[in-house]
Amino acid sequence: MGKPGGFPSWFREPELDYVGATINAMRPGAPKIEIPRWIQLIGLPLVLLFAWTMATAVSHAVFLFLVAALIALLLDPLVRALGRLRIPRGFSIAVVYLSFAAAVVIAVIAIGAIVIDQSRDAADRIADYLTVERGQSNQTDAERDVDRLQGWLDDHGLERIQVETQGQEFVDSLRQADPQEYTSRAIEFLEGAALSIFELLFSLVLIIVVSIYMLLDMGRLSAAVDRRFPPKPGSGSLVPRLESALFGYVRGQVLLSAIIGVSAGVGLWVLGTLGWAEGMDTYALLFGAWVAAMELIPYLGPWLGAIPPVTYALIVDPISAIWVTLLFLGIHQIEGHIVVPKVMGSALRLHPLLVIFGLLAGGQIYGLAGIFVALPLLACVRALWEFIGERFELQSWREGGPVPVEVEVEEPQLEEAPPPPPAANVRS
Repeated sequence: MGKPGGFPSWFREPELDYVGATINAMRPGAPKIEIPRWIQLIGLPLVLLFAWTMATAVSHAVFLFLVAALIALLLDPLVRALGRLRIPRGFSIAVVYLSFAAAVVIAVIAIGAIVIDQSRDAADRIADYLTVERGQSNQTDAERDVDRLQGWLDDHGLERIQVETQGQEFVDSLRQADPQEYTSRAIEFLEGAALSIFELLFSLVLIIVVSIYMLLDMGRLSAAVDRRFPPKPGSGSLVPRLESALFGYVRGQVLLSAIIGVSAGVGLWVLGTLGWAEGMDTYALLFGAWVAAMELIPYLGPWLGAIPPVTYALIVDPISAIWVTLLFLGIHQIEGHIVVPKVMGSALRLHPLLVIFGLLAGGQIYGLAGIFVALPLLACVRALWEFIGERFELQSWREGGPVPVEVEVEEPQLEEAPPPPPAANVRS
C-alpha cells in the first residue's frame, strides 16, 4: 500500500526521522503566497537571467552538484531506514556507500567473467570461420558463404550485383590483419586519453564527496523547508516528493531494461535453437545482457544494443543476420508503442514532447552525460513544480471589475415659463 500522495510505503516523511525537527501543521485551506505583478514583470525575469548566466559560467560545477544531488536523493531513503534502527546517520551513510560499491564490484566481476568467457569463445569461432579451410575445395566457411550469396543473387536475376570479389577481399583483409597493429593503436589511444580518464575519475570522486555532504545535511535541509512551508494534510513535504519522483524513474528504467534485455536474449536463443541464426543460442545471455545495459542510454541505446548480435550474425552467416535484424526491429516496435508508454509514462508523468526536449537539451548542453541526467532531473523538476504550485500563486493580471470614480453632477436649473400674452379686447 502506498502512502497518501502516491509515495511508496517504504518512504517515510523525513521530519519523523530527523531528531529536532519541529513542524507546525498547516491549517486546511491556508492561503497561498501571492507574487505581486511588479515582481512577475521585473523580479522573476532578472532572477532567471542571473541564474542562467551563473549556470553557464560554472556549467561543469553545476552539473557535478546536480548529479551529486540526484545520488543523495536516491540513497537518502536507505540511510533513513538504517537510522530507524538506531544507527548514527554518518555510519549509515558509510554502510550504504560501501554496500553499493560492493554490489557494483560483484556485478562487474560476475558480468565480466561471463563476457570474457563467451567473448573468447566467440573470437575463436570467428577465427575458425575466417581461417580454417574445410573440404576438398580448401575454402573457409566465410568464403563458401560468399560464394553461396553470389549464387543466390545470380539465381534470382541479380547477377549485376557482384559481391564475390569484394567479399573475398574483405575476408582476406580480416584473415591477414595483424593483431599487434591493432594492439599498438589501442595503446596509443589509451595514452592519448589518459588525461580525460583522470578528469573523469576526479569528477567521480568529487561527486561522491559532495553527495556525502548532502546526505549528512539532508535532515536539516528538509526540516528547514518544512518549517518555512509546512506540508498540507495528506500532502508530502518536498524531500520525499523528490525522492519518490527519482525512485519512480529509476524503477521504470530498470524495469524497461530488464524487459528489453530478456526479450532480446530469449529471441536470440529461439533463433539459435531453430537453426535460423547459428551460435545465437550459445551467446544469447551475453547479447541479452549487452542489450539491457545499452537500454539505459535513452534513444541511442536500442540501436547500440543491436549492433553486436547483428554484426556477429553477419560474419558467421549473412542469411541469419536478416532474422536477427527482423527480431530487433520487432522488439523496437513493441518497445516504442507498448513498453515505453506503459512503463516510463507512469514513472515520469511527463508529456512525451517534454521528454524529447529534455533529452535534446541535455545532449546539447553536456553531451552524453547530459542525456543520462536529463530524465531523472526532469522528474525531480516536475515534483518541485508541483510543490511550488501548491504554495505560491501569481497575482492575476485581469481587471477585478469596474473601479468607482466620483463624478460631480450638476442638477439642471428649471427655466421660468414666459408670462402668457395679454388677452385681446373683444368688442361686442
